[in-house]
Amino acid sequence: MKPARFFRSIRFRIAVWCSLAVAAVAIAALVGLRQTIRWTLTHEVDQALLEDGDEVGLVLTELGPEGLEAVADELGRKATGHRQHRWFVRLIADDDTIVWQSASAADSPALAGDGPLQTSGEYRLYGTDAPTNRVGVARMELGAWLAPLQDDLKRIDRTVVGATVLMLLLAPLCGYWLAGLATRDLAAITAQAARMRPSKLDERLPERGVGDELDRLAHTVNRLLDRIADFIEEKRNFLANAAHELRTPIAAIRSSAEVSLAADRTVGEYRELLEQIIEDSESLEVLVNQVLLLSEAVASQDATPRNTVDFSQVVSRAVDMFRGVAESRQIELHANIQPQVQVRGVRQHLVQVANNLIDNALKYTPEGGQATVELVATESGEARLEVVDSGIGIDPADVPRVFERFFRADRARQRCGQGGTGLGLSICQTIVDAHDGSIECRSTPGSGTQLEVRLPLAVPTNSA
Repeated sequence: MKPARFFRSIRFRIAVWCSLAVAAVAIAALVGLRQTIRWTLTHEVDQALLEDGDEVGLVLTELGPEGLEAVADELGRKATGHRQHRWFVRLIADDDTIVWQSASAADSPALAGDGPLQTSGEYRLYGTDAPTNRVGVARMELGAWLAPLQDDLKRIDRTVVGATVLMLLLAPLCGYWLAGLATRDLAAITAQAARMRPSKLDERLPERGVGDELDRLAHTVNRLLDRIADFIEEKRNFLANAAHELRTPIAAIRSSAEVSLAADRTVGEYRELLEQIIEDSESLEVLVNQVLLLSEAVASQDATPRNTVDFSQVVSRAVDMFRGVAESRQIELHANIQPQVQVRGVRQHLVQVANNLIDNALKYTPEGGQATVELVATESGEARLEVVDSGIGIDPADVPRVFERFFRADRARQRCGQGGTGLGLSICQTIVDAHDGSIECRSTPGSGTQLEVRLPLAVPTNSA
């Protein structure tokens, strides 16, 4: 691994964070331990001085009547017993003169300032009033040498420093090792992702089934890959179907041209062949336009800005546009459109939905039939567009497939000699899905078909 890549890796960053965290906690713990030990040792010295002060006070109380000499003998023996700690006692009169002091007190500091317990140099001092003024003693001062305690603290300091240095050395290594364990599965996911190829859409990232963050990441990516694979497969099928559908009118045009060139013909025969070529060209043009429209609807699902659209106006204009077609086919076209039904969306796409649904109803309805277009705003906050025809209907087995691209039911191919591309309802579904809506088809063979579109209502602002 290159140095720059190594320092940018998650493993290195986790190791650094772990090292810093461990080092900070360890240093804080060791320093806290050192301070606790220091306080404990100092507290023990203070307790000893307080107890010694009580003992000296007891000596003054009990031996005071016998004179200063008896007090001095007793305190001298006590000082000799604590010689290794340079323990001393100093008895002071009211005029601050020293009445008596132990031998080790000569080189010891005196109590200064306020506070019964003080530290002066290498000594810990304790001062208190005498319990009795016998033998002329008003105050007592006691002290102990802190050098042994300080030696202990120095040893503790050396231990703390050594442990800290060792911790600072081990923390990065342990952190890097632990980070390796933590990112091992991530490395496996990365390696698998690097091996994946666009030609193998069935490959997926490994999921261990433990439910941790990496598992959730792999699961999320795999679901994304599933959707991408489905999308690509859908595109492949779409292209294959489009090529198949385009082949028919192209073959018809070529066949007509070849027939016209195969032999000398009359002007009328040439006219008939040319009219057939024009008719096939128009079918080809319709198919190409439908394919382009479907591609545009898919590509602009998220890119096209949404505005508030007066859906009532859109549907009304679509009904008006197809009235002439309905009359020419002797079909009654009824409309029941609630005004000011507004939705959020792309106006031109919603126009296409309305046009396709009405056109679909008229094509499937024979002469003398009727078609009804109804638009209402429901209490559930939806715009419901319903187009019902009295046409030939669709076989129940074909109803679930009517929104598939290039699908045409057998009965649909027989509708009054009308031909279709099989893309109209697929375009409607694509547009409706992009508008967070739904579209349903209900049909009874021989009775007619009902197509229902539901779209979320919008607040009527900035009508487009």
